[in-house]
Amino acid sequence: MSGVSSVGGSSVLSVALQGLSRSEGQVNAAAEQIAQWPQDSVDLSSSFVSLMQARNSFDANTKVVHVADDMQKSLLDAIG
Repeated sequence: MSGVSSVGGSSVLSVALQGLSRSEGQVNAAAEQIAQWPQDSVDLSSSFVSLMQARNSFDANTKVVHVADDMQKSLLDAIG
């Protein structure tokens, strides 16, 4: 991979995939808190804020994956 697709030795794609994984974990944690709502004193507003943050992070990381894919396609088209 070239310097364009590398960040600190890691590929941009792997960084985006790590971000997607973190987003999934954040969604799961918030969902567990929301599921316990009637029994425990759960702050629903912070749980929903966490869900929105996870959604925004997921969206941003999927856009990075799409751009990296488009860049690879353009590079392959230019090469051959």
